Amino acid sequence: MSRPAKPAALMIVGGTEAPAEAPDVLGRFVALCGGPDARIVVLTAASTVPDEVWRAYQGAFAAAGARRCEPLHVRERSDATHAASLAAMRDARGIYIAGGDQKRLLAVLGGTALHQAMRTAVRDGACIAGTSAGASALGVHMVTDGRAEFSPEKGAIGMGAGLGFLSHCLIDQHFSQRHRINRLLTLIAANPELAGIGVDEDTALVLAPDGAIEVVGSGAVTLVDGRHMRSNLAVVEQGEIPLMLDVRVHVLPTGTVLDTLPDVLRPMLQPVLAALSH
Repeated sequence: MSRPAKPAALMIVGGTEAPAEAPDVLGRFVALCGGPDARIVVLTAASTVPDEVWRAYQGAFAAAGARRCEPLHVRERSDATHAASLAAMRDARGIYIAGGDQKRLLAVLGGTALHQAMRTAVRDGACIAGTSAGASALGVHMVTDGRAEFSPEKGAIGMGAGLGFLSHCLIDQHFSQRHRINRLLTLIAANPELAGIGVDEDTALVLAPDGAIEVVGSGAVTLVDGRHMRSNLAVVEQGEIPLMLDVRVHVLPTGTVLDTLPDVLRPMLQPVLAALSH
């Protein structure tokens, strides 16, 4: 199947999509892929129960109107070299990375022939989305583990290499529901050049190569900008709360559509969006 010559949009989903109550997230993804007849693969590599994950998404995507949706199971690293899997990825107009454990996802997929096939598909115009752990893994960098429940804490959160579809950002999911603002602040304190993106459950941030952004679903997207921050992180001890001055937080509720980035967001998000066109 031929694809459009230019890259498609990318969707960051916060997890726990609710197709019965609010089909906006999956329905929007189906539309971005080209409509009900677009071929969509659901990648279940992040989960240890891939068949259960697929059963849930099979019904959810059917409810969202998708007629050509199929699972792509990668239970171990050797599965990422199978000819049938590579062929399915080549033909896909949509790639949906389901949740689970992002460290598992990278362990079985990172650097494999299937990972490269995903890159090629996206470069050639397939729409890619990640939900929950799949969302965290979309970036060059990803959150791996750790908690900072009551305040930012130096060294409390781990980072690792992600799948590399977005650069200059850190993505966290289940954001409001799991009170992860302090987790994201901890990471931005240590990495102020990166844009912090927190996505609520049943919510998605859509990023387009032309610079447009959109929020769909039932929650909000929180953006944390540390580029102007002054901090004493370098001198405080592990586990201590760092000083963080002039950290900027932006909240984009569902229904937000920005065809052109406003000046306040452009310096933070332009490097993130630029990665979509390469």
